[in-house]
Amino acid sequence: MTTRLRIDRRAVLRGPECLRNLNSSEDGDRVPDQDYLAEHFLNRELSWLAFNTRVLEEAESPDVPLLERVKFLSIFSSNLDEFFMVRVSGLREQAFEDGAPQDYSPDGLRPIQQLEKIATRTKELVAAQYRCWNEQIVPQLADQKIRILAPSQLSDEHIAMLDKFFAERAYPILTPMAVDPAHPSPRYHNRGLYIAARLRRHAGLGPKHLFGVVQLPQVLPRLVPLAQGDEQLYIFLEDAVTMRLTELFGGADVVTSTIFRITRDSDIDLLEQESDDMLQSIEDRLKARQRGQTVRLEVSAGGDEELIQDIVEPEMVRDANSGTDSYSEVYRIPGPLDLTALMELTKVPGRQHLRDAPFTPQPTRGRGQRGKEDLFTAIRRHDLLLHHPYDAFDPVVEFINRAAVDPNVLAIKQTLYRTSGDSPVTRALITAAENGKHVTALVELKARFDEENNVGWARKLERAGVHVVFGFLDLKTHCKLSLVVRQESAGLRRYVHLGTGNYNPNTALIYTDLGLFTCDEGIAADASALFNLLTGYSQGHVWRKLVVAPTDLHPRTIELIEEQAQRAREGKPSRIFAKLNSLVDYRVIEALYSASQAGVPIELIVRGICCLKPGLPGVSENIRVRSIVDRFLEHSRVYIFGPQEDCKIYLASADWMPRNFYRRVEVMFPIESPPLRDRILQEILPAYLRDNMKSRYLQFDGSHVRAVPAEGETRHRVQEELLAIRPGTASALDGGGAATNGTAPIGTLLRAPS
Repeated sequence: MTTRLRIDRRAVLRGPECLRNLNSSEDGDRVPDQDYLAEHFLNRELSWLAFNTRVLEEAESPDVPLLERVKFLSIFSSNLDEFFMVRVSGLREQAFEDGAPQDYSPDGLRPIQQLEKIATRTKELVAAQYRCWNEQIVPQLADQKIRILAPSQLSDEHIAMLDKFFAERAYPILTPMAVDPAHPSPRYHNRGLYIAARLRRHAGLGPKHLFGVVQLPQVLPRLVPLAQGDEQLYIFLEDAVTMRLTELFGGADVVTSTIFRITRDSDIDLLEQESDDMLQSIEDRLKARQRGQTVRLEVSAGGDEELIQDIVEPEMVRDANSGTDSYSEVYRIPGPLDLTALMELTKVPGRQHLRDAPFTPQPTRGRGQRGKEDLFTAIRRHDLLLHHPYDAFDPVVEFINRAAVDPNVLAIKQTLYRTSGDSPVTRALITAAENGKHVTALVELKARFDEENNVGWARKLERAGVHVVFGFLDLKTHCKLSLVVRQESAGLRRYVHLGTGNYNPNTALIYTDLGLFTCDEGIAADASALFNLLTGYSQGHVWRKLVVAPTDLHPRTIELIEEQAQRAREGKPSRIFAKLNSLVDYRVIEALYSASQAGVPIELIVRGICCLKPGLPGVSENIRVRSIVDRFLEHSRVYIFGPQEDCKIYLASADWMPRNFYRRVEVMFPIESPPLRDRILQEILPAYLRDNMKSRYLQFDGSHVRAVPAEGETRHRVQEELLAIRPGTASALDGGGAATNGTAPIGTLLRAPS
């Protein structure tokens, strides 16, 4: 059975995504003037590009293993694709569509000004990316006998292999398309790779001069193997097909050709739709995604300009080379387009010395000396903390698997935001439903770029008898929450798992996240109330321990910051620590500025976007901001308010962004168990705060300065140190002392920057 919920948009508490909306906010805030904004806030989009710069730096670093550098080059391209599909597309709509609202960024720039700065900076970064690929990675791969050959480098044997590949696999699939009045220009797919060619026909049907296009299907390998074994040889698919264009367009000569790729507006926005069936709406919108407006055109550098204009004009993209636009959406690429394909290179067999060292996630602390105690028994004894990927994700899967077959379990309730392609959590929910449990799954269909995957799982869950709910039309359900109701001798008991990351075993190996198992009655009661809100609009519950968006999270965050400011004014010890992915919210930044001015030492670890300017005289002198980009994606959200002896520690699914505060269902939850608090304060956070290998410090102008160990200073790399910690003798829960691994308490490390 399926429930599809709608909610009146006017009734939703929605905060400002941009400063334009502050004029009409409930508290009557006034929009500051542009000089103030420019002085006090960094641009969100340029800050994101600065984050992707840090990703590129990992690809450029000789200290990173070679195949990991290739991985970072691929991630850089993938990140950039999403940035254009979502952020640039939104700015483009504001800048160029009649009647579109003209939002100002936190630093006061208009949309067109942001687009111009984005284009300039992106072209600089792409140039650096291809210098890295062409001048560093390619030669070093060749030294390791991994080579991507150009057509001119092919031997007769290689050409024979390509002939076989083309005849048996490629030719039956490829479709040559001529473009003329009888054959309209095809609708190029989002992120599809194409070959465009200008052709000259000597005889037969059709005009003498042709413009032709060939799409490179995703079902064919982008890197066509030519040799395997001791030497890995490849050729890019586009090169292999270009060599045979005369076969595809039989009877025509190829005058010139080029490779191109289009990025389209792909954001899904259902706020203006009033469909009763959200699942159908999402499926319809996924089809429309391929037809969005073009926001970026990539072409091979050095391609024939007349041929490029044959692509530019129908797509109505702006091209500075045409002489009509100063802002350009055409990117001329000095190498193979779409380096996301390089991820395939990281899978070459062997060559472990070119990769990060393998690791084995550790058993859960607090489940006996070997981590094998029955999970429900262990949770009844005390709360359990998991720190992924250092701690195994297996207990999270075990939690649902065990509940699915336990005859004493009566109900399971679960949120699913992003799941793996073959999710064991989802399979366990299906098993539970088939075993007669009452199973409810909140499947967030609007999880960006995972919509199609989630639609598929929603259909399977429905068929198995799971009660599937798709949340609110206006709000994404982003909280990570699982609730198991179990009949025990003392009565019903509720077991809860809360996390900062998704229920995805694959990403749990590459994202850092924290999770909590508990049967605390206050948290359990709040968890039940939250599911009742999600499935039935049930309201009026007074939250005991959870802090929930969109109603309470923003004011509570401001309140916690202001409490520390007041302590500082009264001469009491104060402190704020936050580790998060993004910091954008205008009011939170203003509250942090106020706390800094009161004398509160503030340490922020912000992986991605940060609109706050640290180190401004008289404003943010007590704020230090760093970003850590390393082997694992830093994804956990940790918030600490107060000095170590009586601080409040929270974990959360939410960043400090307007969308998290106002347009998502989010949860911030406390860590109250003394051993778990000790682990966070004495083991995890000090390792982050002393990192001097992968930390980059944010400057007030938006640039980052990489930490460099001083002469004689010990080198500290947080992810390596956390991987090295073994919990066997460290857990107070199992009778040992708090795990310090030689770390200093947080109080000695978290200090006001000089």
